[in-house]
Amino acid sequence: MLGLSVPAVDALLENLRRSLAFRILAIPPLPSNSEASTKLAILFSGGLDCTLLARIAHDLLPQDQEVDLLNVAFENPRILKAAGNASDPAVTVFSQCPDRVTGLKSHAEMQRVCPGRQWRFVAIDVTYAEFMSHRPQIISLIYPHQTEMDLSIACALYFAARGSGFVRSGWSTDLVPYTTSARVLISGLGADELFAGYTRHATAFARQGYEGLAEELELDYQRLGNRNLGRDDRVISDWAREVRYPYLDEDFLRWVLSLPIWEKCGFGQPEVATDFLNHDENPLLEPSKKLLRLLLWKLGMKFAAAEKKRAIQFGARSAKMEVGKTKGTQIIS
Repeated sequence: MLGLSVPAVDALLENLRRSLAFRILAIPPLPSNSEASTKLAILFSGGLDCTLLARIAHDLLPQDQEVDLLNVAFENPRILKAAGNASDPAVTVFSQCPDRVTGLKSHAEMQRVCPGRQWRFVAIDVTYAEFMSHRPQIISLIYPHQTEMDLSIACALYFAARGSGFVRSGWSTDLVPYTTSARVLISGLGADELFAGYTRHATAFARQGYEGLAEELELDYQRLGNRNLGRDDRVISDWAREVRYPYLDEDFLRWVLSLPIWEKCGFGQPEVATDFLNHDENPLLEPSKKLLRLLLWKLGMKFAAAEKKRAIQFGARSAKMEVGKTKGTQIIS
C-alpha cells in the first residue's frame, strides 16, 4: 500500500528537488538600477502541485530571497447572476473565488511551516470588462487553439503572468497595488498527467483497472506538448516572462515513467485513517496524485496535501463567463 514509508516518497523529493533547483537557482539578477528585488514567482492556486513546488523551493533558496505567489480570480457574470440579489456581490466576487480561498489557506500554511521568508501573495482580480478588453489579444495568442476551454485556461494564465494585483501592506490589512518584478514563473503543469490527477483517470481505473489507467496516462503525456505547452508559453511570454516546468524535466520524466502506476496514485488501494499528527502512519488522502500528496504531507503542508483537484478555469472562475450553455469543446465565437 502506498504510504509515507515507501521509498518512492523520498525518491520523489530527491528527483523533484533536483529539477526545481536547476530552474530557480541560476536566475540572473535584476538590473542594478531596479528598485525591485523579486526574481521568482509561482503560479499559485494553493493546490497540491504548485504548493509542493513552493515548499521545496523554500529549502533551496536563500532565506532572504522573496517569492511572489500569483493568484488570479475573475468576476464571472454567470456566477453573479446565480447569486441573485446578494448584498453587494462585487465586494466578495473575488474573495469567494475557489482558488482565492484555497490560495489564502495554503499561503497561511506556508508562512507557518516556512517562516522567515517573505511569501508575497499577489491577489490578481480580473473584472469582466477587463477580460473582454483583452479577449481578442488572448484569442490571437492561443491560435491555432480555438475552443472555449482553451480560452478559459489561457486567460487565467495570461492575467496571472501579467502579475498585477494587490498585496497587503506590512502588518496592515490594507491592500496596495503591486506588480511582480519576477521574469521567471514556475508552473505545476504536468503533475496531473504524470500522477493521475484528473477525474477521467479515476474513471479509466474503475472501468479497466491499471491497464486502462496506463493507457489514459500515456495519452495525456503524449499530447501535453500539442495541447498545452505552445498555448501556455505564448500567453505567458506576451508579458516578457518565462515559464518553467519542473514536472516536465527530462530526467524527472524518465524517473516518473519508470515507476509502476500503483506507486504514483492510490486507486484500488484501501484507505487507512490515521492520527492527524502521526507521520509514522498512512494519512487518509484521496488516491489521485497520492505520491505527491504523501510528500507534501511529510514536508508539513497537511492542508494542501489533502486539497482536492480543481481545474484552473473553474478554480479561477474564468470558464463559462457568459450566461447560458457553453461547452468547453465549442469553437470560440
